[in-house]
Amino acid sequence: MKNCKVMLITGGASGIGAATVRMAAAQGHNVVIADINDEAAQNVARSAGSNVSSVRLDICSEANWKEVLDKVWADFGRLDVLINNAAIAHTGYAVDVSIAKHQHTINTNFMGAVISMLETLPRFKQQGFGHIVNISSMNAFLPFPGIASYSAAKHALRAFHHAVAIEERKGTTDFTIVYPTATETPMLEQEAEDDAMALAFAGDPVTPEAVAAAILRGIKNKSDEVYIPASRGSFVRKTGVRPQKLRELYDRNEIIGAEKLKQRRERIKAKA
Repeated sequence: MKNCKVMLITGGASGIGAATVRMAAAQGHNVVIADINDEAAQNVARSAGSNVSSVRLDICSEANWKEVLDKVWADFGRLDVLINNAAIAHTGYAVDVSIAKHQHTINTNFMGAVISMLETLPRFKQQGFGHIVNISSMNAFLPFPGIASYSAAKHALRAFHHAVAIEERKGTTDFTIVYPTATETPMLEQEAEDDAMALAFAGDPVTPEAVAAAILRGIKNKSDEVYIPASRGSFVRKTGVRPQKLRELYDRNEIIGAEKLKQRRERIKAKA
């Protein structure tokens, strides 16, 4: 197929990653799922089509990254797009979350993407093209109670992404960073179990498919930044730099979120 790309998607075994895998495969791209959950990744690969394969990857391992990238180049002779999507969340108010869990969040959500970029970028520069896509979050601008270290990691990812993009501004690698709002994924289901996360449910979550479509449009258009929904981009940028405004916003929305979270739990209980 014309304009068929080779894409490597981390965290492609579920949620946004799996939706992006399926949508990219349906568009004719060759997709490699890289996920620590090897069995789930294989299941997605089998269901997504013959142009999808999977590899086990610990994104925090430099050695594992080298092995996976070597395999991609051996199988396809190139990589066109790297999508750093894998992420985890340990919910709870910051003082109630162990240091080990805070560290796990930072290592996975920030350092995993850092290692990925630093291992892949030299190969992109050598081949003369490539596109790095980092899936951040609107929490990069709006730090949320209940996921303090997740917000911190996404904030750090935004800064690192743009710093590297600026360093490489005269090169041949494209950079896109994506900021989804709350999305109906297993991670959101996990957050729904914690009262500390009520604020996350004040708005209406988007679907993984909506995020996947926006990611692929961003790749096609070589967008610098992608906000999902796009209409919230200006708001989160302006509000995120005003601490007092954030406190006022959260005071209002936490009440709304708590009620919506209660209703969500009641719907799930009724279906059980």
